[in-house]
Amino acid sequence: QLQLVESGGGLVQPGGSLRLSCAASGFTLDYYAIGWFRQAPGQEREGVSCISSSGGITHYADSVKGRLTISRDNAKNTVYLQMNSLKPEDTAVYYCAASGNYCSGYVLRPVSYWGQGTQVTVSS
Repeated sequence: QLQLVESGGGLVQPGGSLRLSCAASGFTLDYYAIGWFRQAPGQEREGVSCISSSGGITHYADSVKGRLTISRDNAKNTVYLQMNSLKPEDTAVYYCAASGNYCSGYVLRPVSYWGQGTQVTVSS
């Protein structure tokens, strides 16, 4: 079964940090660009960041630039999203996604596989 599984979400205070992981099973991520998306309550899903298959190219939405860092470890078949200086407006369900295409800026499309999402809540 081909799937992406996110982990690492949780409740954190403003200014805090979290590291999300996206692990693939049933296939290797080596040839896939990976994107992170998020969806806040009542809002549409939006792209946050994208990383090329090699990891050499990364893109970020302006709203997260300088605070979030995407990386990947192809040997572990895992992609990460390090989230620092978190703000209440970062609260959302975060999804990772894989595509055999290239990153279209910070938005990955078209998406071949989606993860199930992990909740991130930033609140005092």
